[in-house]
Amino acid sequence: MVLFTKKKSTEEKIYRRPEPLKTAAPKGRNNYIIIILDSCRYDTFVAANPRTITKLGELEKRYSYASWTAPSHYNLLTGLLPHSSPAQVYASEYYKKDFLKFNERFGVDGFEFKNLVPQMYIPSFMREKLGYTTRAMVSMPVLNPHTPVNTGFDSYKLMDSHNNMAAMLDEMSFSEERPSFYLLNVGETHYPYATPEEPENEWPRIHGVHGVFKHLDDHVVGGKIVDDSEELSFFTQKQLNELKDRQIEAIRYLDGVFEKLFDLVPQNTYITVTSDHGELFGEQGYFGHGPIMHDKVFEVPFLEGKLR
Repeated sequence: MVLFTKKKSTEEKIYRRPEPLKTAAPKGRNNYIIIILDSCRYDTFVAANPRTITKLGELEKRYSYASWTAPSHYNLLTGLLPHSSPAQVYASEYYKKDFLKFNERFGVDGFEFKNLVPQMYIPSFMREKLGYTTRAMVSMPVLNPHTPVNTGFDSYKLMDSHNNMAAMLDEMSFSEERPSFYLLNVGETHYPYATPEEPENEWPRIHGVHGVFKHLDDHVVGGKIVDDSEELSFFTQKQLNELKDRQIEAIRYLDGVFEKLFDLVPQNTYITVTSDHGELFGEQGYFGHGPIMHDKVFEVPFLEGKLR
């Protein structure tokens, strides 16, 4: 059974599922949190030089399996975290080795790729086999609770604001009786690269980009495609540099939010920080992400570990 609640004052949507079976003893020894800095590319993370986030462990340049939010999150939740790019290695051998890392993340022994069969989905496995309480809080509407990404979660919430990681922390809690798994999709690093303190009327407004999800089907009238396009000029490099600087500043802001997160989590908490994909700021004429084949849209930061 799925319970759906909607606050009268907002468009907030929360799905809650039954708690894990009480007869199954919790087996995971760690709480586990995956934090996705949406659209954050590797070199802007390096330029931001966050001091708190990097306390987790060594920063790596890795590569996303997809260039857009929805498919990337699906891959992440099947256990395919952003990958390195080793030469002369069979893919099957890489996957086998990479999945062994989940033993450290969960705090268990003997976990292998084959353990995910048949669901092939990390939240379902953690909930049904390891006794985790599984929760997700997402910022992007393309990940809303009606999408297939919402599988295996006890609760799944689309946040009121797309750029407020601090509001997620206010809703996080941890139990001593069973471990918790959290997926946090963080939107400050996504266009328009705004922090919660910045008034919305001061955000950059780019025609054809701002509100793209809301207006995705505006050109379809009566089931027919209407060509209402207009000639658009591309951005100047100055504008693109300013947008890149905004993402860098968003990461620096988030570094302070991570300090609060690190104070909040219990000692037995393992945290992975990465991105779903990168972003283009004018390289070879590209902006943004999605149907783009360019190194910078696949290069993402990756670091993880336990603080104590």
